[in-house]
Amino acid sequence: MSDPGSAQDTRPLFMIGVAAELAGMHPQTLRIYERRGLVRPGRTPKGTRLYSHSDIARLRAIQALSEAGLNLAGIERVMELERALKEVQARLRQLEAELASQAEQALRELDQARRAMRAEIVHVPRRPRTLAPRIRPIVGPNNL
Repeated sequence: MSDPGSAQDTRPLFMIGVAAELAGMHPQTLRIYERRGLVRPGRTPKGTRLYSHSDIARLRAIQALSEAGLNLAGIERVMELERALKEVQARLRQLEAELASQAEQALRELDQARRAMRAEIVHVPRRPRTLAPRIRPIVGPNNL
């Protein structure tokens, strides 16, 4: 199968009987889940429900939550939280990319400013400094 969320995963393929069998549920259960908004199958022009691979995966997740003891209200809440989490994660990835881009731009500007400053700096040779001025002896071995 392809990557989750790809066009192939979301393409409606399976009629309700096949989808129910793949998900391990009764077709009436799929209708109930659709009424509750837990799954949204595609429809043919004549109104026949068609389920995609991602719909089947979602139905299996719903089944697992149900078997873990959650009622439909709990499952709806979990699904809503998962959807919200995906949105937040996508926004976080977007903000991280923007921040990385801004950091790269700031580093380029900093490097450019450093190069400009180096061109303006005049290097002056240093003289050694002493704390006391040099005193020349008045009398020395050569002056006697």
